[in-house]
Amino acid sequence: MNFNMKHFRKELWFETKTRREFINITPEIESCLSESKISEGLLLCNAMHITSSVFINDDESGLHGDFEKWLEGLAPEKPYSMYRHNSFEDNADAHLKRTIMGREVVVAVTKGRLDFGPWEQIFYGEFDGKRKKRVLVKIIGE
Repeated sequence: MNFNMKHFRKELWFETKTRREFINITPEIESCLSESKISEGLLLCNAMHITSSVFINDDESGLHGDFEKWLEGLAPEKPYSMYRHNSFEDNADAHLKRTIMGREVVVAVTKGRLDFGPWEQIFYGEFDGKRKKRVLVKIIGE
């Protein structure tokens, strides 16, 4: 049994200029992996705010536009009055969008690299932006 398990933790901060945005954070995650010096293990990346998301998909602008249109169809931002949550805030749609897109991803680490399938990239999805929010990166392995 190997008891040389390492662990690494880092917070990444994002502040979007718009209410909704998708940001490819793969380079930042790869940098964290390099900094961790872990070559075999698992990487967890999760949004630490209830109106943002972390997910894996293709980095293709048409697809991102499709996400935006699809999410807005499922949970439109307005009218604000359509949501019971919006009695004190105006972000009920952002909570719903986050639930659909997911909180976190787990990626295998193999030979010091993210073990992705073809075209896979990690994204931060913001649904109630214009303020600082954080993403947690936790890596365990050897």
